[in-house]
Amino acid sequence: METSLNYTIWILILPFAAFVLNGLLSKRLPNQVASAISIISILIAAALSYYLAFVYFTDIGKAAETFMAIKAFDQTWLRFTESLQIKIGFLVDPISIMMLIVVTTVSSLVFIYSIGYMKGEKGYNRFFAFLSLFSFSMMGLVVATNLFQMYIFWELVGVSSFLLIGYYYDKPSAVSASKKAFIVTRFADLGFLLGILLLSYYGNSFDFLEISSDNGAAVSQMGGITFMGMSVLSWALLLVFTGGAGKSAMFPLHIWLPDAMEGPTPVSALIHAATMVVAGVYLVARMFTVYSFGAPDVLEIVAIIGAFSALFAAVIACTQFDIKRVLAFSTMSQIGYMMMALGVSGYAAEGLGFTASMFHLFTHAFFKALLFLGAGAIIHSVHTNDIREMGGLRKYLPISHITFLIACLAISGIPPFAGFFSKDEILAAAQMHGMIYFGVGYLVAGLTAFYMFRLYFMVFWNKNQPAESKVHESPSVMTIPLIILALGSIFAGFVPFGNLITTNGQVLETEFHVSLAAATVGIALVGIVVSYLFYAKPSDRPERIAKSLGGFYRTVYQKFYFDEIYLFITQRIIFGIFSAFIAWFDRNIVDGTINAIGWLTAWISSRIKGLQSGQVQQYAYVFLGGVLIIGLVFFYYWMR
Repeated sequence: METSLNYTIWILILPFAAFVLNGLLSKRLPNQVASAISIISILIAAALSYYLAFVYFTDIGKAAETFMAIKAFDQTWLRFTESLQIKIGFLVDPISIMMLIVVTTVSSLVFIYSIGYMKGEKGYNRFFAFLSLFSFSMMGLVVATNLFQMYIFWELVGVSSFLLIGYYYDKPSAVSASKKAFIVTRFADLGFLLGILLLSYYGNSFDFLEISSDNGAAVSQMGGITFMGMSVLSWALLLVFTGGAGKSAMFPLHIWLPDAMEGPTPVSALIHAATMVVAGVYLVARMFTVYSFGAPDVLEIVAIIGAFSALFAAVIACTQFDIKRVLAFSTMSQIGYMMMALGVSGYAAEGLGFTASMFHLFTHAFFKALLFLGAGAIIHSVHTNDIREMGGLRKYLPISHITFLIACLAISGIPPFAGFFSKDEILAAAQMHGMIYFGVGYLVAGLTAFYMFRLYFMVFWNKNQPAESKVHESPSVMTIPLIILALGSIFAGFVPFGNLITTNGQVLETEFHVSLAAATVGIALVGIVVSYLFYAKPSDRPERIAKSLGGFYRTVYQKFYFDEIYLFITQRIIFGIFSAFIAWFDRNIVDGTINAIGWLTAWISSRIKGLQSGQVQQYAYVFLGGVLIIGLVFFYYWMR
């Protein structure tokens, strides 16, 4: 089987080679050559990923009607004991193939789109080098066969996102945003690393398939060991989830995500659509068997954090005016949806939530990439991110208008667009678990439709602000990816996910709930109608509502002051009180102890320095005195 998958290694080699070439020769290669190297490499990787999916789902991955996991290039890298070793390999199973399809497809379209968007930018070749590194890192994370290999690529994703967010390195806000993303995710990644160490120590393996087996060592050996009321397995998986929550910008580790909009718009699309922010969802899904069998209590925490993050971000998105920040909070909300679905899947019948989460990850990739690239086309035309300075753009940006509308309908869950099918399954899974989760998901569905069509109406309808001579449609190299993503946003929902991606590899029988679908579409339509009444035409209703809400509106607009809270904790408490105490302790206790030792040594030296006077007579007296004392001591003991 391994021989038949030898070509898969090129999925990783090609983007990495593009990064090396563009990185080393960035000042020598013409811009067109640099972009061509990156685009051709990712297109070939995408073609190989589609071929792998076709072969797997039609032939090699199916045995006894169950899709099995297959390893390729599984070679030992580091050996600690006979059983505990780190391998480097390529894992092929339904969710890794799905992620490869998503990552390579979205990356390919983003790369092509970047030709037009980044034209004339300083560091054009460097940008494409970083894009290739990012795609390589994300694909390496997806196909990792073990936790340690995933952690290596996990950190590479963090490094490459740092480089891309801070691409405009001469812009202070971009530098600050890149550092913020890097530092926040590092704290979360520390939890991930500690979880890996716990799992490998007690489970005696890093391998996903060994750890995730129903009767594997991780479940059998760690389930009976407790600490502070929880099993060690639960603690380990909670720490692993911490890493995923940081990368996926879940509450309260979400503060880096809105600021990440300081990077170029293609970077925002790549990070927010299908790559970095869904890494946490993919991590929990990859280890779902361990979570569901060994730590259902942690799955409950996953569901709670996911549901709260979805609602929290949706509320904030309703008040923002930066087009990319609205989409950033939208991403956080949709990732929360996916996490909630995974959390309730341990209780929902036959793992419906797991399939629904992966399905929503798949559909979300298309319409969220479309929204960000559409936002980029708008910004490219009007040269502002503030939606209050836009309006009436449907007349001047017809392709961007139609494709953006399709994406808004898809994310709002309007049939037959892609988001309707995946969101319906998530709400069905939540309903099976409990009405609280269903209620949160249902409310978020209405808020999503409201803030997305608030954005749509303010940008494309409302007032006719821009001058016609300055506004124009983007070039075809930018609009063609929009059209392709729009097609994906329409038809991706018809993929038979229940037949392909399930918790056990077997076909998941699902049924269409007419009443549930009608209710979710109804709440979405309510959100759309309300946004139409408020924002389709110039009106003072939004201002009057905002004033009537008073302090609550200001709090939501300021993102519940979480940035200020973090600054207060870091600057006033950590750097102020705590660091000041550490500095005092260092100066007075540590340095004082060393200084005291030095002073004591000098004082003793000054008192005994007379013993080394240089006078021979004194040395003779001392010598004779010593001999007499020793003699007396020996004589005393001899007489006894």
